[in-house]
Amino acid sequence: MSTATKSVDVHVPITTAYNQWTQFEEFPKFMDDVESVHQLDDRHLHWKIKIAGVEREFDAEITEQHPDERIAWRSTGGVDQAGVVTFHKLDAENTRVTLQLDMEPEGMLEKAGEKAGMVSSAAERDMENFKQFIESRGLESGAWRGDVPREG
Repeated sequence: MSTATKSVDVHVPITTAYNQWTQFEEFPKFMDDVESVHQLDDRHLHWKIKIAGVEREFDAEITEQHPDERIAWRSTGGVDQAGVVTFHKLDAENTRVTLQLDMEPEGMLEKAGEKAGMVSSAAERDMENFKQFIESRGLESGAWRGDVPREG
């Protein structure tokens, strides 16, 4: 299992950062390896990614979501992946966004990429891209403020 944890400080209020992150279908605008994300309902997403020329599709379930705090998910088929993004208010205008991503590489190419730190590098790049994306906009493109309690 490959794990990456990356944080970025963004110059927007916590609500703006959180609201933008709930706009899953806009992930391709700042995540280089994400081709598309379709939100099927409040808890389910369909992802299409392309890493090192290899395309993958998978479904994911939001396992926990609390406004201005955290969003957690896990794949439900196709790719073994799970993660959580948390939001920490630094002050009224600045927020720390932390992403933790766990991914099981498949195939020779992905296993070689894991040894080279590919997941960690991609997470760092995507977080920097998110910072540029949200700070250049200054406000979120939409919001979903629903709460998804952790089951079990």
